[in-house]
Amino acid sequence: MTIETFKSSLSASKPPEGIPILLKALWHSAKNDWETAHNLAQDIHSAEGSWIHAHLHRVEGDQGNADYWYRRAGKPVPRVAVEKEWEDIVITLLANK
Repeated sequence: MTIETFKSSLSASKPPEGIPILLKALWHSAKNDWETAHNLAQDIHSAEGSWIHAHLHRVEGDQGNADYWYRRAGKPVPRVAVEKEWEDIVITLLANK
């Protein structure tokens, strides 16, 4: 899957079959379903899960909580727009899939 196909899947009502939970959380985030995205992310106990969790709290506007999760993920607080960060995370996860 490419970033383009992942983005095009956002026109569907459900995430693509068989995608990892990490990407499923980001899919829901892009669909403005923060609650579902957060519920998925908080159950992923890895650096990538913490990165997504941090991103979601950044989207929410809770920077203090986001900072905590960036530290847990071992990632710096990004200096780019949340949309660009979302894309960067998706690209990274697709490359590691």
